Amino acid sequence: MKPLPTTALRLAGPAGALEVALEDPGAPSPAAFAVVCHPNPTQGGTMQNKVVTTTARSLHLLGLPTLRFNYRGVGASEGAFDDGRGEIDDALAVVAEGRRRWPDAALWLAGFSFGGVVALRAAMRTEPAPTQLVTIAPALDRYFDSADQVPVPPCDWLLVQGEADDVVDAAGVVRLTRSLSRPPRVALLPGVGHFFHGKLTELAETLARHLPRP
Repeated sequence: MKPLPTTALRLAGPAGALEVALEDPGAPSPAAFAVVCHPNPTQGGTMQNKVVTTTARSLHLLGLPTLRFNYRGVGASEGAFDDGRGEIDDALAVVAEGRRRWPDAALWLAGFSFGGVVALRAAMRTEPAPTQLVTIAPALDRYFDSADQVPVPPCDWLLVQGEADDVVDAAGVVRLTRSLSRPPRVALLPGVGHFFHGKLTELAETLARHLPRP
């Protein structure tokens, strides 16, 4: 799928203006829209990350418009990095913009690595709740010491994890989530590292196979 035309937005966020990219496949009344969260900016993560853009394109194939955004202090977004706290507030501000644009559409949240943790925590704080959460190689082992600390989102949760991840402990992530009261659906990808180098097509195919059409 060719990239969709991107509309650049600047939204009022809790720490200043947020830089947002809107991409819409053009359904007149979409059943859902998605907010996609990027990896840790202290390690170079932005909304232009290839895993983030691949995820957004996969969601476009399901008919969803998407909002990618730069956290506070990243790109043209104002403010300063807040180690995952303020970044959740940024995500919720983008969710509010999506709900303003598509008031009858359900919310999907997605995130890669650090962004997976942001999306998970944002899913716990938005009303009405999202209907779908997608976390790709989420850095759960870096933010939660045990399973009883991991929040259980009130929606379907798909977790995509490369088994050869050299940043996130793949086995640890699976172990943390396996004992939850409502564990995620887990798609394990053999031989796939954290950044999906050379494996973006496999990621897109996995998302197409495991995500419902809203």
